[in-house]
Amino acid sequence: MVEPVGFAGRVMDHDGGVAIESVANILDRELQTVIDEWLRRVEDQPDLKRIPMTAEERTGHLPHLLHDVIKRLRQHAGTKAGISQAAAAHGDLRHEQGYTVAMAVEESRLLQVSIFTTLHKHVKQLQFSALLPDVVTIADEVDAQLKEQMLRFMAADAAEKARGK
Repeated sequence: MVEPVGFAGRVMDHDGGVAIESVANILDRELQTVIDEWLRRVEDQPDLKRIPMTAEERTGHLPHLLHDVIKRLRQHAGTKAGISQAAAAHGDLRHEQGYTVAMAVEESRLLQVSIFTTLHKHVKQLQFSALLPDVVTIADEVDAQLKEQMLRFMAADAAEKARGK
């Protein structure tokens, strides 16, 4: 049996032991952990590392994308993904930096892996009744962000071709 404590998304078990939290709260609290996990994974990918960048240049977009994921998790179930301005800007940036579509897709895949790895590390704190719907929401949001990135990426490619580059 779980009983709520003082704030939304966090409950204590009956014995006052492990704090149970929502996926959104865990991701919000572990934002830097997700970013660090993602950067570690990206740095293990030779195709991504071939574009030289500082850690800040490589990760600067992540807080915005992750905040969009967290915001979406806090909305009512079934809420459709909106257009992420952060994802659009990221698509433009990666295009300018010389990324390929495959590289952007790989970064997005690694973001999902990093999110799920971080959640797995906190499995004893997860609110299991919402876990699978939240996993679906995370995947949907990250994929919607990738779609927006690719739309901007393709638009930039088309503009370059129109200019004769």
